Amino acid sequence: MHHSTLCALAVGLLSALPGAQANMYSKKSPVLQVDAKDYDRLVAKSNQTTIVEFYAPWCGHCKNLKPAYEKAAKNLEGLAKVAAVNCDDEANKQFCGTMGVQGFPTLKIVRPKKGGGKPMVEDYQGQRTASAIVEAVVQRINNNVVKVEDKNLDKFLSDKNNTAKAILFTDKGATSALMKSIAIDFLDVITIGQARNKEAKAVETFGITKFPTLVLLPGGDAPGVVYDGEIKKDAMVKFLSQAGEPNPDPAPLKAKPAKADKKKPASSKTETKTSSSETSSTATESETVAPTQEAPVIVETALPIPSINTREKLIKECLTEKSHTCVLAFVSSSEDEKAKKALASLSELAFKHAQSKRHLFPFFEVPKSNEGAASLLKALDLSGDVEIIAINARRGWWRHYEAADFGHESVESWIDAIRLSEGVKKKLPEGIVAISVEEPAAEPTQELPTDSTPEATEPEPVVSEEAVPPATPEANTDEASSDSTESTSTQTTDPTAEPETAADEKPAEAPIKHEEL
Repeated sequence: MHHSTLCALAVGLLSALPGAQANMYSKKSPVLQVDAKDYDRLVAKSNQTTIVEFYAPWCGHCKNLKPAYEKAAKNLEGLAKVAAVNCDDEANKQFCGTMGVQGFPTLKIVRPKKGGGKPMVEDYQGQRTASAIVEAVVQRINNNVVKVEDKNLDKFLSDKNNTAKAILFTDKGATSALMKSIAIDFLDVITIGQARNKEAKAVETFGITKFPTLVLLPGGDAPGVVYDGEIKKDAMVKFLSQAGEPNPDPAPLKAKPAKADKKKPASSKTETKTSSSETSSTATESETVAPTQEAPVIVETALPIPSINTREKLIKECLTEKSHTCVLAFVSSSEDEKAKKALASLSELAFKHAQSKRHLFPFFEVPKSNEGAASLLKALDLSGDVEIIAINARRGWWRHYEAADFGHESVESWIDAIRLSEGVKKKLPEGIVAISVEEPAAEPTQELPTDSTPEATEPEPVVSEEAVPPATPEANTDEASSDSTESTSTQTTDPTAEPETAADEKPAEAPIKHEEL
């Protein structure tokens, strides 16, 4: 019997197995292990292109693929994601069915759709070698790099959608996978452009004498800065970060510490209030259980988010022409149960990101009695007892938290969508943004178009394991038609940009060299 037939039969027999085997890829593997719960967050909502292997640990063909798949993951590190789903795990079986998996291994390439929305998924039909996998994935990395030529140089430099820009001057025609990945990291933060050495005006304007040369234009009156480091992604991202933080990409969640550990400090405090005999008895009992155990470490708890009580402070923190993203929680009374829940959720999120040392925009509590709060809520037509908004005065947009539940998970999902630039952004009404006091009046804030593509939140259909229909991958050509209608996208896309080819990106068994710009 053919091996694909055998694997297909095996899918139907999964439920008959006594238990799922351990994952084939360890935590130290370059392959990202994904399950049904975090697939949407780690893959479907990622800005990066991902190839996903659906496998069973007992499948011989999966075991044979493992070395090549891990090698491809190493070669694509920093450029695209390489993930795997264990379909033998009970929790993943139904999910694998909804993804159209009928045999093992099944490989699918998940590509973000430009402008947002549900990603495109297509079956990988190429050879099962590291070089073939790398080449297929590289060809499907979205190209957000603007092609800069002499004829559009002035337009590129004067475009105010993004204040910060960077141009790579190169003697190569095609856009490398490295530059594509950097443009994805800084999507809607820094506009990344590429100019050929034959563009005499552009080369002369910036005084370029060698290729490749990367020039950062921070914006405003700040002079351009020439990058003089190695042509490696980490170093280049660090250089560009001085003009704006790169978009965060979701990472696997860390296991939460056992609840028992958190209770130990409280228990210790209680014991100090007991009599000396009880304290001695407790200590003796503790030593019997674990004589070498160290004293428990008191874990810090989330502190209340800062409050803005005056109109002046509200303007200074979040409503000037230079203000970045702020999250504002407007409450009638912080003692109200709904307000307590909302403020607690934001406090926990701020603490979580601080503990992970991740940069996150600030959260503020704003009493509705604040004069500035009242006028802002009126302008935004918001009247609820508790209202949460994200606002970016510098770019002229705002977003409203519309869910009725202010629970931690719901609020975190909304915050993550903002961090990943997903969902609908509304344009701020005229008169909201204040001119900086320190400087003379500047031009009015650039009006940002409304993102017309809402975030896709529909769950995948549930399909039984007994009758799993084959998946119908979205055609790659959908992107071209959809992109043409994205007139409201906040990302500037040059219509003369080169097609996404891999002419100078020739992946082989050896790792991709970042020097190939």
